[in-house]
Amino acid sequence: MELFVSEGNPHCLKVLAALEETGAQCAVQFVNHEERVVPFLSRPALPVLLLPDGQYLFSSNAICRYFFEISGQDSKELCSQWLEWEATVLQPAMLQALYMAVLQGKGSEVSKVLHGPLNYFDQSLIKGNKQYLTGEAVSVADVVLWAALYPILDSSLPLGEHKSLRAWFDRVGAMHSCQTAAQKVLQGKGLQGMESYMQSLPAPQSSQCTDTQAWNDNPSEVEEGDRAVSEEDMEAATQIWSKGLDVGPPSTERQHPILPQEGKRNILITSALPYVNNVPHLGNIIGCVLSADVFSRYGRLRGWNLLFICGTDEYGTATENKAREEGVTPQQICDKYHIIHSSIYKWFQIDFDFFGRTTTEKQTEIARIFWRLPHGFLIETTVEQLRCENCQRFLADRFVEGTCPTLRATPEARGDQCDKCGRLINAVELGEPQCKVCRQTPVIRSSKHLFLDLPKLETQLEQWLEKTTSTGDWTVNAKQITRSWIKDGLKPRCITRDLQWGTPVPHPDFKEKVFYVWFDAPIGYVSITANYTDQWEQWWKNPQQVELYNFMAKDNVPFHSVVFPCSLLGAQDNYTLVSHLIATEYLNYEDTKFSKSRGVGVFGDMAKDTGIPADVWRFYLLYVRPEGQDSAFSWADMALKNNSELLNNLGNFINRAGMFVTKFFDSCVPVMDLQQDDKKLLAVVNWELHQYIQLMDKIKIRDALKHILSISRHGNQYIQVNEPWKKIKGGDTDRQRAGTVTGVSVNIACLLSVMLLPYMPTVSQTIRDQFNAPQSCISTMLQGTGTFVCALGAGHRIGTISPLFQRLEANQIEALKKRFSGQQKPPQTAASTQPAAVPAPAVDTGMVNGADPERAKQLTQAVAEQGGKVRALKVEKAEEAVIAAEVAKLLDLKTQLTLAEGKSPEPAPQKGKK
Repeated sequence: MELFVSEGNPHCLKVLAALEETGAQCAVQFVNHEERVVPFLSRPALPVLLLPDGQYLFSSNAICRYFFEISGQDSKELCSQWLEWEATVLQPAMLQALYMAVLQGKGSEVSKVLHGPLNYFDQSLIKGNKQYLTGEAVSVADVVLWAALYPILDSSLPLGEHKSLRAWFDRVGAMHSCQTAAQKVLQGKGLQGMESYMQSLPAPQSSQCTDTQAWNDNPSEVEEGDRAVSEEDMEAATQIWSKGLDVGPPSTERQHPILPQEGKRNILITSALPYVNNVPHLGNIIGCVLSADVFSRYGRLRGWNLLFICGTDEYGTATENKAREEGVTPQQICDKYHIIHSSIYKWFQIDFDFFGRTTTEKQTEIARIFWRLPHGFLIETTVEQLRCENCQRFLADRFVEGTCPTLRATPEARGDQCDKCGRLINAVELGEPQCKVCRQTPVIRSSKHLFLDLPKLETQLEQWLEKTTSTGDWTVNAKQITRSWIKDGLKPRCITRDLQWGTPVPHPDFKEKVFYVWFDAPIGYVSITANYTDQWEQWWKNPQQVELYNFMAKDNVPFHSVVFPCSLLGAQDNYTLVSHLIATEYLNYEDTKFSKSRGVGVFGDMAKDTGIPADVWRFYLLYVRPEGQDSAFSWADMALKNNSELLNNLGNFINRAGMFVTKFFDSCVPVMDLQQDDKKLLAVVNWELHQYIQLMDKIKIRDALKHILSISRHGNQYIQVNEPWKKIKGGDTDRQRAGTVTGVSVNIACLLSVMLLPYMPTVSQTIRDQFNAPQSCISTMLQGTGTFVCALGAGHRIGTISPLFQRLEANQIEALKKRFSGQQKPPQTAASTQPAAVPAPAVDTGMVNGADPERAKQLTQAVAEQGGKVRALKVEKAEEAVIAAEVAKLLDLKTQLTLAEGKSPEPAPQKGKK
């Protein structure tokens, strides 16, 4: 085994302390923070443990558990709960605290961030009354939490007394293993030793934990739903409940064209225009159109006046090349793929108000407005370009690649941008350039082009950015990427290209040129709106009334935050600029990249052929939406989330609630006589609803989804505790109680149908249909900060109740995983019971008393590797079936080893017999 760590990284402090404490045999290598040890991850991750069988562990807590497991110290359930609390609650708070103390010089304010978790930790130690977290002996939880807290608690920062916490911290810190690890990682420098590591991280978002249950979730005691609720909370929730649904005119269908209205919140939503020459994969879908769709559906529920537009981006060299490959014209390629994109988005239920395209006369007309920028914002310059003599043409930026001139170590930087460092590149600056079409080395030639003079607009841009990023909702990565572009000063940006397929430049000196796609494509938002309505200026020249939301993946940020705003500012015609810029990180596929050519990953036109409903795809993509960091699509995880969250949690609750009404109350909602426990539940559900609305307002789509699932968990627990199926058989009091629990439950189901609508529109409608829910519940529930009212009153007759979700079986998922794995080596299936392959000797030599020393040697190594694999699966809490299959292989190998050693294998013990 080999452990890779870096100095100043608190997560590396954990694993080194665990390694020292357990005495596990493992080589340790210190590397740079930016070292990519795991080849299939898209970003650096440390610490990393390389296992004997070539597998990687790159979760610090999983590595610590592994060291304790192989030393014979199995984790208790309480230990697992503490580790989960550390990962989900303490880590985010510590990251913010360290950022403040190390980089912002705000050490005196750290106590505000850590007050909640430290108080909780201290109280837990007092209640537990034990030497260590799980008993009288040190566990992996003690090591992990000590290391997590060490940088702060070992400093002189004012954090309050916390006597029990301090005593525990000193007790664990006195161990030689902890002292040695701290010296290796921080080298006696304290917080200063972490500066380099902290600078390598994105700035943390402000913690919202003071508004959530996080600080109070006791791993050993608190069950979900045991949230502290005051009498005032219960009274307020009960009053809201009793108001019932709004009585007003029924909501009407959208009337087109949608235009801004006085006195309303007018929102224009754009999704980054998908490039027309390929089929979008799951990462493209979640990064742009699906995220925008969820927010637009939510906005309509909130009563906002909203227009959602998108379309295919159709000009550029990539389209020319695709047309050449298929032997058709560029226009034919655009027509073909525009239909493909439209059908994919329709299947995924993306509810555009208008889905257009950029190959239109409106695009040409409006693009011409922007090239006539006043006050010398456009300049003519003769530039050197790369030309491929073999292909007989100038190379567009994305059709040349080489070594990044900044990093000088990134061999696949494109001619316009390096994805690794995020900086702009002029193609001629690339080291060792190659034409991506023929792989020949291009030559440099001169050509005259038009440039947008960004330096002249820089002051206006910075003034606008300072205002909009402080008042609008810009994701952290959007702010960081934008700052990195303007930090060193803007430079003129070329807006023309030597191509044929594009918006022509309306000037005789440039008649053989077209507008560069990244100048032209954002103008597509305007032209697509103009194709939707001839009153497009009411949206695009109305910044006083209109808020503009842009949705995209992070690689598109600079063109939406710098280049296009500069075009709009330079036009000096009161254009609407982006107010809120929402950028996702990247979604990978099973820890690798999507590749259409290699057949790796699920693309939009394939999803419907899997037999999995569109709403389930939407749910899972939104559940793993890469909001703060890259995430990965995983078949196993998709099955787990479907079966646990949708089937066993959400679907189970809604189905049970409806079936109780059908079975016990003749399909009519019973009378509800609210008791203290019911009012407490109403208050808890209201709190979850408020959090949902706060998060959705801030476009925290993934986080808001968790509150929907929390509500259904509360509902399941409520039903389980009150047991209406038993009480319905009792006396009048018990039957009344069963009726109340059932009535409250179906109303929670009604609320869930509304909250689900942005995420799973078909499931949402199905729930409302099954419960015959009034249409007015949609407009009522999400008013203000959320109004959980009694929508289904006593006597309301519901419809036919049926299951909402189906289980995804292991063999079905394994088949799909194999189908979309492309040319990659197919993984061993969980169902396989074949032993790990061990080569047999060609000739039986060296046999002594039936023993085979050479084969025994091979099998000993195989047993060690398989044992490591089993331990890793246990640490990672893999599914039982997967672990069982690997254990079966291990036992088979051990039997073979016993025979190879000339021994008689002992019979397996019979369980349950003595």
